[in-house]
Amino acid sequence: MKIDCTRLLAELEDLKQSFGVSPRPLEQKLRAVNCCKFTDAAELIRFHEALLFFRAYPPSAKVLRQVEAILKTFGQRIAQLRAADADLSPLDDPEVSGITGTSVTSNFSYAIVCWLAAKYPAQLQIDWDWFEEEERFGARMPRFLPLLEEEAMVEAHVAYKEWLHAAKGRANEVVWLIERFKSLEVSEKEKAEAYDSLKIHVRWQLGVRASRTAIKLPARKIFFHDRPLIARREISLAEELKSPPIPVEKLSPALGEKILQMARETSAVRYRELHGFTFGDSRRMFRADLGRGTEAFVMGVPAENRLPLRAYHAALIFKNGVPVGYFEGLSIFERMESGFNLYYTFREGETAWLYARILRLMRQMLGVTVYSIDPYQVGHENEEGIESGAFWFYRKLGFRPTRADLLKLALSEERKISADPRRRTSARTLRKLAAGHMLFELSALNSAPGTGKWDRFQIRNVGLAVQKRMAQDFKSDPQKMRVHSIDFVERSLGPRTDDWPVGARAAFENLATLFAMTRVDRWKTGDKQLAVRIIQAKGSGDEALYLKLMQKHEAFRAAVIRLGSCDG
Repeated sequence: MKIDCTRLLAELEDLKQSFGVSPRPLEQKLRAVNCCKFTDAAELIRFHEALLFFRAYPPSAKVLRQVEAILKTFGQRIAQLRAADADLSPLDDPEVSGITGTSVTSNFSYAIVCWLAAKYPAQLQIDWDWFEEEERFGARMPRFLPLLEEEAMVEAHVAYKEWLHAAKGRANEVVWLIERFKSLEVSEKEKAEAYDSLKIHVRWQLGVRASRTAIKLPARKIFFHDRPLIARREISLAEELKSPPIPVEKLSPALGEKILQMARETSAVRYRELHGFTFGDSRRMFRADLGRGTEAFVMGVPAENRLPLRAYHAALIFKNGVPVGYFEGLSIFERMESGFNLYYTFREGETAWLYARILRLMRQMLGVTVYSIDPYQVGHENEEGIESGAFWFYRKLGFRPTRADLLKLALSEERKISADPRRRTSARTLRKLAAGHMLFELSALNSAPGTGKWDRFQIRNVGLAVQKRMAQDFKSDPQKMRVHSIDFVERSLGPRTDDWPVGARAAFENLATLFAMTRVDRWKTGDKQLAVRIIQAKGSGDEALYLKLMQKHEAFRAAVIRLGSCDG
């Protein structure tokens, strides 16, 4: 009797909506679909993603055991597809890439390739089919390949692959190349710029350990979902932000490094890089127990990798040990630009609850109370955001458009939906609604748009204000402006920074250009002393202290909001 695998697979996927009932139908469906011999990569991917979902949201211990056992067969299933000469291109889609037995190819950054070369040297190779930067390669490589100029300076098409293979001997080509760049007697930043300019595509052949199929933390205790999942309509973000503190513990540097390695793997297999994962500080890693089997590992970055003004924090999120998404927060004073990405596979889970818990955690750890959403996240030049109705996800949590015209449009659409619950907002209207920022401000939930202090603020405006001052007062000479700003702020605030640590000194040089525009010389003594502590905190320790000190400085806050709210 022929098995209708397409139908069985669809029925298995439908069961992702059937929590709070007996798990027996799911157990039976898993057994049935496991008997299928998939000949289509797209269907095998769907099976894989359904299994990962139930690994993160298991209704019972038996289902979890079934899922784990089936996932172990995927290396063989991929090999069978390859042997049958099936079309494997669907496996390269970033939403589903990273299955065991496959590979990912990308022009990863220098930092990530260094990490890959150290951890997975035998699984890397240059994908020469993507090689395009011949002129740059010819200009950079003579320092590593003696006499290369003999061809590179006069030939139109140089066999760079042959040159490199002849030079590397038995070494892996990626490892050999990275070692050459590491040997350069220049700064790490200059090494990265030199390597990244070549846009070399590296293919990473995934084994089992680093694949999405297998990446998993040992869960302390499995949370079994034997009741319906928490729906978005059950979540009040305002109430969640006021809920009791979330348990948080600092990890040892060794465990912090383990989480950081997993964060890089989780991103790289999806063709992604996140600043906080690439340059994360394993010495200051925190584990937060969000409840319901969910953990968030929060990290900052070392002083040398920090942004000039905003504090940077990232979090990798696990559900029953399975990495399900990440969060990125860019904060200044009490305002955080929040980027939340739940991986495609898990978007039918408890998304709204999870997002609310993460924002609660950020408030607890960093003191932020104003959360901003970038237009891209709600669909601006992002068709995935339009298709998923991202605007309404945030709107129903209590976010509001900061532009009056967009709030008026949202209210009009809400009235139409209220009159006709079957109504679906058109893509055209969603694109209009996605044209501006959205904001959730805990202290001003009933504010009209344009009246909140942060409504018109954009960090870019602060940077542009600095550029305009440089053009007007220093004839567009950045060095003159820096020297003047440093001297002015040192005289105004009092401390000599020559003997400060490198990180604190760098923070001072960046912040001086901003302080010099805020009439710091007129501040009260207490405000000046607090400004010095803010600068020192930016360049050392955890940026949580930097933020909390900023939140106490009303004069500095008012000046920065004014600069960031002026778009003229």
